[in-house]
Amino acid sequence: MEMSTLIKLPFYAKTALLLIGLYVFVSILSIGQDIILPLVYAAIIAISVSPVVSFLVKKKINRAIAIFIVLILALMFIVGLILLLVSQASMFSQAWPQLVLKFDDLCDQAINWASGWLGVSIRQINTWITDTKADLWNNSNAVIGITLTTMSGVLAAIFLTPVYIFMILFYQPHLVEFAHRLFGVANNSQVSEILTETKTIIQGYLVGLFAEFAIVAVLNILGLLVLRMEYAILLGIVGALLNVIPYLGGIIAMGLFAAIALVTKSPIYIAYVIVLYSVIQFIDNNYIVPKIVGSKVKLNALISIVAVIVGAAIWGIPGMFLSIPLTAVIKLILDRIEPWKPWGFLLGDTMPPLVKLDLNFSGIVKKTKRKEKSVKDVTLP
Repeated sequence: MEMSTLIKLPFYAKTALLLIGLYVFVSILSIGQDIILPLVYAAIIAISVSPVVSFLVKKKINRAIAIFIVLILALMFIVGLILLLVSQASMFSQAWPQLVLKFDDLCDQAINWASGWLGVSIRQINTWITDTKADLWNNSNAVIGITLTTMSGVLAAIFLTPVYIFMILFYQPHLVEFAHRLFGVANNSQVSEILTETKTIIQGYLVGLFAEFAIVAVLNILGLLVLRMEYAILLGIVGALLNVIPYLGGIIAMGLFAAIALVTKSPIYIAYVIVLYSVIQFIDNNYIVPKIVGSKVKLNALISIVAVIVGAAIWGIPGMFLSIPLTAVIKLILDRIEPWKPWGFLLGDTMPPLVKLDLNFSGIVKKTKRKEKSVKDVTLP
């Protein structure tokens, strides 16, 4: 008689094992970020440019040469964008001393106001500021060490990512075949479906994200030029880059715009900038994101915010950018596995929008035409 080896664990034991496994998994992601991050970035970029490589291969171009051409074109675009930002940043750096003086004047005014409002002497406030600066300076060695370590990791990722992209694209057929063999012949259709949809989600999301970045950057630059703000091009591009980070990026960008307006213009320009950025965010959230990005990644707002915070906690700023596409892929996998479908539902967004703006101009035009016709039908005595 064969004895069953299946052991049914109670709920608390399953929960404990799940939490332990989650802790180990997150620890591995955090400890191995210098190895994992370049691979994840390379995989996402490789998936996004693979259609171009496939097109060139169909044109009888050697696969390695096709990948090399695509990487060179992508590198030229990135270098051009960096040169544009550097040229604008150089103008900003030249005006930095004047900005520092203006900021010091504003700080003095703020100290005088706080002294009168709080009933604290200016000397006490200055002493507190001096002590705070001293504490920051004493801790600067640790901060510099962390910064150098982070920069070394970033530089390593910059040099390793193109190599990973080339290898992933070159061995793409081999990796796809490995996935099919790993899950067996019986699951071939499911594996193909998941791989195809993952590729579609990542490609659509990145294309939509780039389109959103370009549109928001143009709107930022035009709005800041209308307000005659200095460094409009630099601020517009930086604001569009920050806007890529869901929810939190917009708040940071608005604070940056307001700070520059406070230093370079009169205080009333803070209100102008806030109104401008609010209008741009309204257009972005109600028209650009639903039409271009929202249809590609259907995650609810709560999960999106949590994913961004968790990504930042594990991988810092790179994790904030990766959080949404990775969460979308996780949702896709959860939706395809029967016991995990409730978790996929949890990540998704089935609720109607909080605010829905429907501008039906066609109805207004028809009503106007009917009124004009009725006026024409009236004959004067």
